[in-house]
Amino acid sequence: MIYTVTFNPAIDYVVHTDAMQVGMVNRSHGEKIYYGGKGINVSVILKELGIPSRALGFVAGFTGAAIEKGVQEMGIATDFVHLESGFSRINVKIKSGEETELNGQGPVIDDAAVKALFWKLDDLQDGDTIILAGSIPNTMPSDIYEKILAYLDGRQIRTVVDATNDLLKNVLKYKPFLIKPNNFELGELFGVTLHSREEIAAYAGKLQEMGARNVLVSMAEDGALLLEENGTCHNCGVCSGTVKNSVGAGDSMLAGFLAGLEQGDAAYALKLGTAAGGATTFSEGLAKREEIDRLLQQLGVV
Repeated sequence: MIYTVTFNPAIDYVVHTDAMQVGMVNRSHGEKIYYGGKGINVSVILKELGIPSRALGFVAGFTGAAIEKGVQEMGIATDFVHLESGFSRINVKIKSGEETELNGQGPVIDDAAVKALFWKLDDLQDGDTIILAGSIPNTMPSDIYEKILAYLDGRQIRTVVDATNDLLKNVLKYKPFLIKPNNFELGELFGVTLHSREEIAAYAGKLQEMGARNVLVSMAEDGALLLEENGTCHNCGVCSGTVKNSVGAGDSMLAGFLAGLEQGDAAYALKLGTAAGGATTFSEGLAKREEIDRLLQQLGVV
């Protein structure tokens, strides 16, 4: 089973409008609601690709109840910790030529709630995968990623971390199965600017020396690179299409890659991840299976 963790899930309220006028009444010409958070995004794409997962995290109030119900209605199993006070956040995304976002704060996550999450981690079995993705709410311990990996250390559980800067560096000692920086984040980790695939592969190798087993690097219009723990380096080009969406592409790539590992080898997983990330970029929301399959054919996979 694959488990995803979303510490601060949200209702994403997407509003389409003409040019925004600050201080004036603006009217939309279309709205959509999505249930957001990086872990939830991964679960949605896994479901689209036929891979079951269980969504963990924290929900609160009427918005939390809506998130939980909405995720379950998509066919995704949930096991959220229910907070006693506050409410899960609403993120407002205004699309009026340019995209403007106003992200909510979210509820306070106290020590008792964190302990409840750790109790749920006891349900993981050998061979399971857990995905930690995104930033940490300021009401939680800043080292929560480390605490979770330390708690699971010594068990046969695949840990996947999609984070940046020290949040990523500090977990490498626990030898995560997979990490997924983009090329800019990879450079930031070492204070350098990376210009070529050779440089990116070299610095991905440095992350392996620090403990990461497999390193997946997304490179936007330059495609993606995977450095396997056996030293094999795979490259994949980019899919072609019209960019419509900037949210969830990295999560979709991660989900596609993990689904690909369930169905084939690392080279296939890299292509499925690339197709899934591209399909979300070319869609209004998260990718659908039909678009993923179409882009997979672009990459030469039938």
